[in-house]
Amino acid sequence: MALRLTQLAQDIKLSHSVFALPFAFLAAFMAAVSEPPAGRDESANSLVFEGLLPSGVELVLIFICMVCARTVAMLANRLVDDRLDALNPRTAGRALPSGRLSRRYMIVTTWACAIVFIVATAGFLWLGDNPFPLMLSPLVLAWIAGYSYAKRFTWLCHVFLGSALALSPIAAAIAIHPAYMVSAQPWLLALMVLCWVAGFDIIYALQDVVVDRQMGVYSMPANLGVEPALWGSRVLHVVALAMLVSLWITSPMLDAGFAVAVVIVAGLLIIEHVLVWVSQTHHIHMAFFTLNGIISLLLGGLGIIDVVLYTT
Repeated sequence: MALRLTQLAQDIKLSHSVFALPFAFLAAFMAAVSEPPAGRDESANSLVFEGLLPSGVELVLIFICMVCARTVAMLANRLVDDRLDALNPRTAGRALPSGRLSRRYMIVTTWACAIVFIVATAGFLWLGDNPFPLMLSPLVLAWIAGYSYAKRFTWLCHVFLGSALALSPIAAAIAIHPAYMVSAQPWLLALMVLCWVAGFDIIYALQDVVVDRQMGVYSMPANLGVEPALWGSRVLHVVALAMLVSLWITSPMLDAGFAVAVVIVAGLLIIEHVLVWVSQTHHIHMAFFTLNGIISLLLGGLGIIDVVLYTT
């Protein structure tokens, strides 16, 4: 059992949950602080104030939801793409096409994670009488599991994937404080995540241009050509940076720390595109995994610090 779980985690790259998780936590903190509790003592120095910041239980529930939702999405991708993965030399060694894990095991695990996800969303109903996470949970699972089908009919599949990860800050904000959704801030953060993810997914697709064309799979590099696709990625990342700047300008909670993060992120995105431009796919793991992991941790971490300092 432990060996199979380890192989499963490695196959779906569970550690890559870091791409979306910091944005979910940032949205949760911003939503919680968007409407401070009545009668708050403005002179209080304590950061632990009931109703002012997300509780530990709420953050644990968000963490469980994020990990389970991503696991469902990745396992659905592996199940749907089993035949395509077997024909692609880059993916033929994955757990399902190689036979290391059975299809039945993956299906059972997918349903188990989906159930845990739904139960975790029910926790917000129990904690704060908030029914929206539970009500919306089936729709969220259906949307994030649908990415694998998108690349069968449109090269906009990268945007579809971006929208799946963009649900994370929206869902977290709804879970903590649904009324916060009338603000532009969670939508700016979600649009940033969408454009950022779509941009680096285009870069990731450079590895499979030849195979995608042979199998009739849609991707921007395979259907529009490598150079137009790279320009599409650059435009998406410029829009992502514009959303970050807009978020910083419009949110009183985000201060110097988040501004520093935005500047660093701009530099990291430039490095990412220079690496791809110079060497195409030779540094794909550096551009895709390392730099984007740093980007999410920087924005989420420094953004949360700003929000916490705003409450003092």
